[in-house]
Amino acid sequence: MGVKLKLYNTLTREKAEFRPIDPNNVRMYVCGPTVYDYAHIGNARPVIVFDVLYRLLQHLYGADHVTYARNITDVDDKINARALRDHPGLPLNEAIRLVTEKTETQFHEDVKALGCLEPNVEPRATDNIPQMIDIIERLVAKGHAYVAGGEVLFDTKSMSDYGQLSKRPLDEQQAGARIAVDAHKKNPGDFVLWKLSSHNEPGWESPWGRGRPGWHIECSAMSGRYLGEVFDIHGGGLDLIFPHHENEIAQSRCAHGTEVMANVWMHNGFVQVEGRKMSKSEGNFVTIHDLLHTDKFGGRQWPGEVLRLAMLMTHYREPIDFSVKRLEEASAIVNRWADVAFGTDTSGYSGQLPDGNPLLDDLNTPLFVTQLQALYKDAKRGNAEAKRSFKLGLQLLGLEQIEFYAQSVANLIPDELSVAVDALVEMRLEMLKAKNFAEADKIRDDLSSKGIQLRDGKDPASGERVTTWEVRR
Repeated sequence: MGVKLKLYNTLTREKAEFRPIDPNNVRMYVCGPTVYDYAHIGNARPVIVFDVLYRLLQHLYGADHVTYARNITDVDDKINARALRDHPGLPLNEAIRLVTEKTETQFHEDVKALGCLEPNVEPRATDNIPQMIDIIERLVAKGHAYVAGGEVLFDTKSMSDYGQLSKRPLDEQQAGARIAVDAHKKNPGDFVLWKLSSHNEPGWESPWGRGRPGWHIECSAMSGRYLGEVFDIHGGGLDLIFPHHENEIAQSRCAHGTEVMANVWMHNGFVQVEGRKMSKSEGNFVTIHDLLHTDKFGGRQWPGEVLRLAMLMTHYREPIDFSVKRLEEASAIVNRWADVAFGTDTSGYSGQLPDGNPLLDDLNTPLFVTQLQALYKDAKRGNAEAKRSFKLGLQLLGLEQIEFYAQSVANLIPDELSVAVDALVEMRLEMLKAKNFAEADKIRDDLSSKGIQLRDGKDPASGERVTTWEVRR
C-alpha cells in the first residue's frame, strides 16, 4: 500500500503509522449497544466515527480484506429492569426478549438512516456464553480469577501491569462492573466475571452454578471468537476506557497469554447537547429517533445525512457540542452539495487517496470536509475530475445518500410537500435576519435549480418577512 494511515493509540498516547497484523485480513472490533433503550445521540458518535474508519480501511485494503465486528449486548441487569418495568405480567425471559428485539430493531433502523454500513459480524452476547465460560475457566486455572460468595472475580493484583490503558494506579481502581459486587473481593479493584442468577433471572449453567456473565467478559469472548486473540483495532467511546476496556484487556491477555489484546485502541470524545452534559434530569436527553422523526430538537426533523455531517465537522477525539446551530450549518452544507452529487457517475473510477489526505491523519474529518468544500466549487464549475473526486469523498464520509436527498427534492410535486423544503425556507429566513445574504441567496438558487420557486412577502399583521414556495410547472 503506497499511502500511510496514521492513528492515535490510546494505549501508547501516541499517533503512529497503522501496520495491520495481516494486510489481507484487517480486523476491527467496536463496542456496540446495550439494547434496553433507544440509542441517544451520544451512542451515535462511535457508530458514525468507526463507520468512517471502516470505509477508509476498505478503500485502502479492499472490502474483502477488512472484518468489522460490532457486538450487541443483550444480557444485562439494565435490560432485566426494563423488562420488569415494561412487561410486568410476563415471564422475565419472554419480557427480556420483547425488550431486546424491539430496541435492537430500532437501533438498526436508526444507524441505517445515519448512513452507516452494516458490520461484517454483529454477535449477540447470549450467543457466546460458552466462549465466556471457557475464558473464565482459563483465568481460574491460571490463578487470575477466584470464586467467592457465589461469584467468579478477576484478581487484579495477579496482573503486574493492570491499568496500562487508563494509566490509573491500582489502588485508585474501582470494581467498575454493571453487576453489583459484594465485600468478598480480595482487592477493591477486582471485578465480576460470573454472577449467580436467582430463579426469576436469566441464567446459564456453568461450573460455578446457574448464572450470567459480567459486562466485560462479553466483549473479550466475542472479539476473540470472531477476530482472534490479538487483532488490529479496538474502538469505542472515551467513557469506556475505564473500566470496560481496561478489564477487557486484563481478561483477554491473562487468558491467552498475549502481550496485547488489540494493537491500536481508539476512543471518540464526549457529546454535549447545547453546551450541557446530556441527561434526562437536564431535559436534554435526545435520541436518534427523536432527531430523525420528531420536532423535539430545534422544532424540526433532521435528515440522517445532516446528523452525520454535524458529527464529522468535529474531530472524533475532541468533545462535540451537539446544537441546533451546528445542525443548521450541516444542513446548509448538505443542501449545497446535493446538486453536484446528484447524477455524478463514479463507476469505474478508482481514485486514490494522496498521502496528504486528512483522513489518513487520524481521521481528520473536519479538514476533509473543508477540502470537499473546495472540490465542490470546482465541480460546480463543471470540472469532471473534481466531480468524481467529490463524489468519492462523500462516499468515504458515508454521505452518498445526499444524492437521494437531492433526487427527492427534485421530484417533488404539489401534493407531496416536503419537510426538507420547509426547513430550507426557514433557514433562509434566519440567514436573512443575520444579514448573511450570500448563504440566503445560495439556498434560494439551489431550490430554484430543483424547480422550487420561493416568493417573499410581508405578514400583514407583524410586517415581518414571510416566504412561500411552489413547484414550477
